[in-house]
Amino acid sequence: MPDARRSPRTTLAVAAWSAAGGAVVAASAGRMLLRRQAALARRRIGKPLGEEALDADRVWRRRYDGEPLELLVLGDSIAAGLGAERRKDTLGARLAKGWARRAHRPVRLRTAAVVGAESSMLEAQLDGLPDGYRPDVAVVIVGGNDVTHRVPIATSVRHLEEAIRRLTARGAGVVVGTCPDLGALRPVPQPLRSLGSRLSRQLADAQATAAERLGARAVSLRRAVGPFFITQPDEMFSLDRFHPSALGYRRTAEALLPAVMDAFARPDR
Repeated sequence: MPDARRSPRTTLAVAAWSAAGGAVVAASAGRMLLRRQAALARRRIGKPLGEEALDADRVWRRRYDGEPLELLVLGDSIAAGLGAERRKDTLGARLAKGWARRAHRPVRLRTAAVVGAESSMLEAQLDGLPDGYRPDVAVVIVGGNDVTHRVPIATSVRHLEEAIRRLTARGAGVVVGTCPDLGALRPVPQPLRSLGSRLSRQLADAQATAAERLGARAVSLRRAVGPFFITQPDEMFSLDRFHPSALGYRRTAEALLPAVMDAFARPDR
């Protein structure tokens, strides 16, 4: 007749296997929940704005004297200005007008940013620039799509670092607007929104560290404008409740402009 008593080691082993099994079940259920919530968020947001931002590339504030300053904007849909209903309200145009006003010089805007871009796509955006093009200041905003597509932070930062090096080699002062806080996106249900908030903050911190190490100016969009998007979502977001509105882009440009001026006035220029 078998002994019904178990040794302490056997009891611990059974308990460990039971705990491990429960953890696997919980993790699997958690992943399924997040996938369902991600699908729900995509349905809620949709694509009412399409996938093409307005073309705002031109010389802004021509009435000022002097050769135009060269402003380059790279990155994702925020950098491209998706959500703005008028050219002058895109992020690039807001930055160009603000810089021209402060410098009393016209500013020529060139937008290489692409809707939906991840950090890995900065390389192609830079490859598409003319060989002799030398921007005075380049503004980079990227990272939100890296978070939603679960790109490892180290991979995202590596692509950003390479872009900063290439821009510096062209003689540009570089400004990095770090990844916005995805916790401000109301259409995204909980707990997915909290997870997105945590991951976007981690990426933003890593981007800031990398940018500053390479001599670029880093601007925390989460700190500078994040509170506006959280407390005034109806005013700060556009139709899809995902991309900034005209007011959202104005606030974002105002947060970036001091860094743009500082990057242009750097001692090595």
